[in-house]
Amino acid sequence: MDTGSDEQGDVALGSRAPKFIKASRPLHLSWQVGVFVVGLAVVAAGVVMLPLPGPGWLVIFGGMAIWATEFVWAQLVLRWTKRKVTEAAQKALDPEVRRRNIILTTVGLVIVAVLAGIYVWKFGFVMPWKINE
Repeated sequence: MDTGSDEQGDVALGSRAPKFIKASRPLHLSWQVGVFVVGLAVVAAGVVMLPLPGPGWLVIFGGMAIWATEFVWAQLVLRWTKRKVTEAAQKALDPEVRRRNIILTTVGLVIVAVLAGIYVWKFGFVMPWKINE
């Protein structure tokens, strides 16, 4: 059921189910449903973790990796994601980009410090909520 291979030729696309499962169509279909349900549960947990404490994106990519064990579309999405992450990491290591990021971070910190100073000067060191109650 392999439909192609990677650009490097080392990893083929398609199902990674054991051969005895691939041999039976009903068993393979139930295997795919199980993989999809487990992957969906992991992706849903990751989506829940996005606004809550937890490694949301990491869990979502974990769910995609589960799906990629069985579905070509998930394998292609993961390849595209890996390529984009690698490109972004290489771009972030570029000296000009690093210098720009350092400058923008410094300007942002100065703006936050000025706004905090204005707040303390105007209102004193008082929290914006009432702690006494």
